[in-house]
Parts: sequence; structure tokens; C-alpha cells
Amino acid sequence: MTILELQNVQKYFATQKAVDDISFTIEQGSIFGLLGPNGAGKTTLLRMITGIFYPDSGRIIFKGKNFDPVKDVGNIGYMPEERGLYKKMKIGEQALYLAQLKGLSRSDALKKIKAWFVKFEMESWWNKKVEDLSKGMSQKLQFVTTVLHEPELIILDEPFSGLDPVNANLIKDEIFNLAKNGSTVIFSTHRMEQVEEICDHIVLVNKGTKILDGSVTQIKNQFKENVYRLGANTSAHNLMTYIFEVIKHQPNELLLKLLHDSTTNDVLKFFISQDIPINSFNEVLPTLNEIFIRLVEGTPEARQFQTIK
Repeated sequence: MTILELQNVQKYFATQKAVDDISFTIEQGSIFGLLGPNGAGKTTLLRMITGIFYPDSGRIIFKGKNFDPVKDVGNIGYMPEERGLYKKMKIGEQALYLAQLKGLSRSDALKKIKAWFVKFEMESWWNKKVEDLSKGMSQKLQFVTTVLHEPELIILDEPFSGLDPVNANLIKDEIFNLAKNGSTVIFSTHRMEQVEEICDHIVLVNKGTKILDGSVTQIKNQFKENVYRLGANTSAHNLMTYIFEVIKHQPNELLLKLLHDSTTNDVLKFFISQDIPINSFNEVLPTLNEIFIRLVEGTPEARQFQTIK
């Protein structure tokens, strides 16, 4: 079932078109990646989905009806990239306050907060102030306050920012759990490698325009180039053949690109005929980083992604 649909959405700021005629759909229970370099229009899209901004044209449809910020905001949890916490307020009081703003009773809010604080090892934080937290600790608190009221749609803008690997994995596991339990997660980032681990479906935007839309598997297969990694001891063998090109040659591994109409069976037959034992053989799919760079090669955005890689 489709939980969210954007139809030809546009947004201008003065003469700048931040979002240019973007359409996509998000299925309930999925983990959806909204990707692109800094300044691509991701945050503007998220703010329209949450009702902070209104689109200049186009429609946003939530659960089959036109999105109503007043009525629908209670079904959405939004974790912005910028910290949205009160620095001078005690952490326990702040979590309780934000949960009640989302409609939870005080008793329900306390119960849920305590459960999350135990899960995230935050029990000792209750009387601390946000200004006393590190960036990573603040990020954990912001995640908890985003999901406390069990929203149907959860929007996470750069949720791993400032987190060490252990806490990043903790958040990642909870994202999977939330989706498994029926919540829909929009995960926005410019870190492509995180998306390949987490997301079912992605939309890639650049300069306010959608340039890719599909499942991670579909997109990677769409851009594959018949490249394979073969594990074998080939140092003493002549590998000249019309079947494949050797892209990279190491003593115990080859990177091959199939030529013409060659098949993987042709490759295997060739090595068998040369009496070369094969230890492993698998296809190499391009990363999302590589795909993006290929699409916008030569632009500043491509160079940004090359540095990320």
C-alpha cells in the first residue's frame, strides 16, 4: 500500500528552483532513501512532506488523501539534520514534553521514554541538560524523541551524523525494527554507502531534479557493466582471449570484463580448459557512488561524491 505520494512538486525560493517537478511514491513499511549531494533539494522536500513548507505547485498525498499538516502531523516523526532540542532543558523533561506534544498521556510517555532510555543506555542522562551532551549523545536523544509516539511515517535527515560506529549500528538496527513493525522510514543522506545497507528503494536528486528512482538492486543492475571478480592463481598463465578483458590482475584475483556476447559459462570453460583452478567467481555491481558520478561526471556534485567515496 502506498503511504506517501508526491505528484509534480515544485518549490521556489526567490528565483531559485529548489525542487523542480519531482514525483515519487513510498510504500508502507519500506525504508526509502532520499539521496543527493548537499544543496540538492532533499531538505526542502522533507520540509514540504512535514508541512513546514508548502509546495508552490503539485500535490502531496498521504494515506490516499491530500496531505493536511494540521491533521496528519501526529502520524509523522521528523528528525531534522539540525538539532531541534532545547539546550537548557533537562533531558528527561524534554523527552516527556515532546512526547506529550505528539498526543501521548504523561503516564504513557513516561513508560515509553524509560523503555527507550534503557534500550539506548541513557538512564543516567535524565537530569542532564542537552548542552552537556556530545553531538553523538544529542543525536541519540533526538532519535528517541522522533519515534516515541510510534508514528506511521518516520523521517530521518542524516541520522548517523556525529555517531560512533557502535551507536550508528544501534540506530541502524532500530530503523530495521521500526520498518519490520510497520512504520515507513524516509532516510535522507548524502552518504551512499549507508543507503546500500539500509534502503529498499531510493530516489536520487541533484539540483532539485530527480535523476534516479527505483530499488537499490534494480538501479545497480541497470548500470552494471559485465564485470566479474574471479579468484584464481593465474600468475603463470597467458590470459589473452576474445572472451574477456582483464581490468585488474593480482596473483590470486582477477577483475574481468566480458566482451562481445560472452557469458559467464564461456569464462568458466576458458579457465577449465587452461587447467586453472577457480576459487571464487562473482559479479561486481557498481556502487551508488559510482553510478551518481557517472551520471553527473565533471560537475561539482560528482567531485563531491568522489571525495565521499
